[in-house]
Amino acid sequence: MTPEKINIARKLSQIPDHWNPRVVGELNGQHVKLVKFRGEFVWHQHEQEDEMFLVVNGSFRMELRDRNVELAAGDFIIIPRGTEHRPVAEREVHVMLFEPATTLNTGDQTESPLTRTTLERI
Repeated sequence: MTPEKINIARKLSQIPDHWNPRVVGELNGQHVKLVKFRGEFVWHQHEQEDEMFLVVNGSFRMELRDRNVELAAGDFIIIPRGTEHRPVAEREVHVMLFEPATTLNTGDQTESPLTRTTLERI
């Protein structure tokens, strides 16, 4: 594989919808994904995978069962496996995700209309 420069803003401009992550890179069995959020996601957890959410533009709230964490551009949060969580964005936010390639976006909520079993690569 030849190293390639990725421009985050250019890749984000190719994403027209919300809650539909796109793969922009891979390393060591991990996917680097970009996604736009707006509104409420589903409560879910990942039994086997940790996830990292890095805010590129905007802000959102990561709801956990015991507290909420407000995140803004430049902030990130790591959600440990087995932790129930729900991202909520009042306005559109752009997020980079780092997670194992096997991670299903809705985790244990496989019947959600927001579930994406196949991810587009951009």
